[in-house]
Amino acid sequence: MVEWVWRAAHESGLMDPVVVATDSDEVAAECRERGIPFAMTSADCASGSDRVREVAGGVDADIFVNIQGDEPLLTADFFRPLIELFERPEVHVGTLAVACPATDIANPNAVKVVTARDGRALYFSRSTIPFDRDGVGFQGYRKHLGIYAYRRAALERFSALPPGTLEVAERLEQLRLLENGIDIYVADAPADTIGVDTEEDLARVEAVLRERRAQ
Repeated sequence: MVEWVWRAAHESGLMDPVVVATDSDEVAAECRERGIPFAMTSADCASGSDRVREVAGGVDADIFVNIQGDEPLLTADFFRPLIELFERPEVHVGTLAVACPATDIANPNAVKVVTARDGRALYFSRSTIPFDRDGVGFQGYRKHLGIYAYRRAALERFSALPPGTLEVAERLEQLRLLENGIDIYVADAPADTIGVDTEEDLARVEAVLRERRAQ
């Protein structure tokens, strides 16, 4: 699974180097066998972004991308809209979202996001937001994809902050930023993905990957 994610990022041509950050000897061994660059990080990292911060100390770059290893359906074209957000000087943290499939609107493993008109995230939640109080058939639900990009200063500030009450309640690291007044801007992804959180997710992903290979 990690190899699929690494190859998508590597083939985008927008990021160099593309490194797997892990505290797992098993993951490191798999990367070594496949010739994938990796960096061992502390087991005490509370989130993927904290892990990226550890690796960032040894990388000369201005923008860092955190890609979760459970997103094997990513392709190279996911990364351009994310990086293009940083052409705007006010953007210090960026991420992606898509129109939320009807099957995921009530799924707590599919995180929803609501934004202002300029793309600035107002809130992320595992709950269904916004709540369609009058049952009018709201069609604007957006599903957040677990991909982030940070300017170096924002990444360092994130890691220096303690987890907040919202982050702990929802188990969503991005809420640490919003709780501390750090804006996150959201771009449209080219397609939906399936994050692997359950055995059912894994079966769905394997079916999609078999179909891609057949094509």
